[in-house]
Amino acid sequence: MSDADPPKTFHELGLSESALAAVEALGWTEPTPIQSLAIPAALEGKAIVGIAQTGTGKTGAFMLPSLDEIESGGGLQVLILCPTRELAQQVAEDTEALSKGTNIRVRAIYGGVKYGPQNEALAEGFEVIAATPGRFIDHLERGNAKLGNVRTLILDEADRMLDMGFRPQIEAVIRHMRGRRRTLLFSATMPNGVHYLALRLTDDAVWVEATPSGTVARGIAEVVYPVKPEKKPELLIHLLDDPEWDQVLVFTRTKAAADVLQTRLERQGIQTAVMHSDRGMGERTRALARFADGKVRVLVATDVAQRGLDVEGITHVVNYDVPTDPEDYVHRIGRTGRAGATGDAVTFVTAGDLGHLRSLELHQKRDLDRQPLPEFDYAGAPQEDRARGGARGRHSRSPRGMGTKSSKELTPEELAELLKFN
Repeated sequence: MSDADPPKTFHELGLSESALAAVEALGWTEPTPIQSLAIPAALEGKAIVGIAQTGTGKTGAFMLPSLDEIESGGGLQVLILCPTRELAQQVAEDTEALSKGTNIRVRAIYGGVKYGPQNEALAEGFEVIAATPGRFIDHLERGNAKLGNVRTLILDEADRMLDMGFRPQIEAVIRHMRGRRRTLLFSATMPNGVHYLALRLTDDAVWVEATPSGTVARGIAEVVYPVKPEKKPELLIHLLDDPEWDQVLVFTRTKAAADVLQTRLERQGIQTAVMHSDRGMGERTRALARFADGKVRVLVATDVAQRGLDVEGITHVVNYDVPTDPEDYVHRIGRTGRAGATGDAVTFVTAGDLGHLRSLELHQKRDLDRQPLPEFDYAGAPQEDRARGGARGRHSRSPRGMGTKSSKELTPEELAELLKFN
């Protein structure tokens, strides 16, 4: 195997026997590209900035080498900072699975719940903590958390962690650290401004790109439905008539819209749960559990669920509102088509959303497939925009169960009108 060839098996990565046993127990047969690239560099003690699509094993890429370096009973040694409570929980659960058979102890720390169990985990010196920055800083200021033995600091969803909202909190945590540490940053997207901050936080980091920043997984079919604003609920209900829309995650822009949509769907007999930041932690956990267990068919959520929600079998993701940040689109639709599976991503676009859609397509460097449905399509859409319904993006295919029968063919008159814009 040449230096340019990444390892093809977990045994070639240089992992310990306990790590290999955990991987085998999880049924992982071969490393994903991000794992093949990142794990050997991390085992050499290097700082890493890793970029890969959602659902491609980033947690394993940063946790497997980190767990191999932990000394049992040595106190807190690996700190993972996450932007949301859901992601902190997910990382902690994945880490527990990866450390099975060892004495390594793991705890998720986040706000909205009592301090007691978290205080106990910190006092007992749990070796791995996955935390949201705000609650962890509370523990630091109370003197509960000790960072003197931390060897590895990990920022999961690093693009979000390094934006202006979280950066002061990250810096506050780093100021409490003493001694030498290794920093690992992982995300699916890395905008230029965040790229600069990432380099400032790491020392001679290895830049690992399994896929270019913002890449959408190949197994995801993407389609845009032009729609009148008042017709959006009806369009969603119409699409949900298809039985292949089995497990559906719907993103709304606001918490109020999520609540209203849940009520509307349940009135139609569609079992629905909702997740947003105004719901208590218990409510959010129950909603996610019911969705994951198949007890509800639809989960309506704000962007609180676009990162860290790892539910197997999500068939469709619906952008009920176009995301205003193009980077969010990648994270949202990455909730389906995970680990090589297929999935469908649907975006509702009103006339007022065309600016956000243009920004999204410029960011993706491709056009998204339009499939107007006459009974829901908005009137007065620019002819050039409506005409692009037949142009498919690089990864596009027709969503399951919908085919292409609803796509509008151009008449000779429409084509002549279109040519006037060129």
